[in-house]
Amino acid sequence: MPLAVLPLVLLAAVFHAAWNAMLKASENPLALAARAVTLGTVASLPPVAVAWFLNGRPLLPPIGWLIVIGSAALELAYFITLSAAYQRGELSVVYPIARGTAPLLAVLVGVLLLGERLHLAAVFGIACLLVGIWAVRRPANAGAALWPALLTGVLIAAYTSLDRIGVRLGPPWLYGWILWLFGAIFLVTFTTVRRVPGSRLTDEPAISLVVAVLMTAAYFMILFALSVAPLAIVAPLRESAIVLVTAWGIWRLGERRGAWARVAGASAIVAGIALLTIS
Repeated sequence: MPLAVLPLVLLAAVFHAAWNAMLKASENPLALAARAVTLGTVASLPPVAVAWFLNGRPLLPPIGWLIVIGSAALELAYFITLSAAYQRGELSVVYPIARGTAPLLAVLVGVLLLGERLHLAAVFGIACLLVGIWAVRRPANAGAALWPALLTGVLIAAYTSLDRIGVRLGPPWLYGWILWLFGAIFLVTFTTVRRVPGSRLTDEPAISLVVAVLMTAAYFMILFALSVAPLAIVAPLRESAIVLVTAWGIWRLGERRGAWARVAGASAIVAGIALLTIS
């Protein structure tokens, strides 16, 4: 893996942790997500347009458009299940379950479908991830949030796998922006049809803009990383945000039940990520 990708993916993890904490704090997470994705699409259009002209106006092949639409549909489902989980459970429980499940599935996709290979260290890394997820989950019953959190993890693995293919079919920034555009269309349409409270684009402009910047920047960073590094490495590494979110939930949101076990679980997850990175 190129060394320059490491700080990029870690910074994306910090951004991802921040906007998830803000989404959890919102009364209507899905509506906030729809506003943020829409604002992020609009704000990123000028630089993407300039890059498009300077690079000879590249286009995606037909299969690239199918992958974009498929990934955007999975992203819609992801935001729906993530929002449902946040409304039903604690941040320090939901986030590790969702984000910790995804890399395990992504590693399997990378190995079984994309032909990527893992060394012995990566096997121990996967074991650490499993132990860490169990430790984080065990102290507090996720209750009604468990299944949407697990489904969120499945959806993360699914759209990450599609993106791993899609970013190789054209410039990552072009693929990412088109994906963001379709994601915004799907989210706005869904929240409007379902009359989700707070779904107007003019609601809470300040927090919507902050989440939009964090969300869009993190996603473009990951798309670039996926274009130059294996899925089985990038997907687990980005989940280092788990320890940040776990700590935030425990010490800032007062989710203290089983705190030490959650910290131990988050540490095991980080160890697993490190083993997968060096393998």
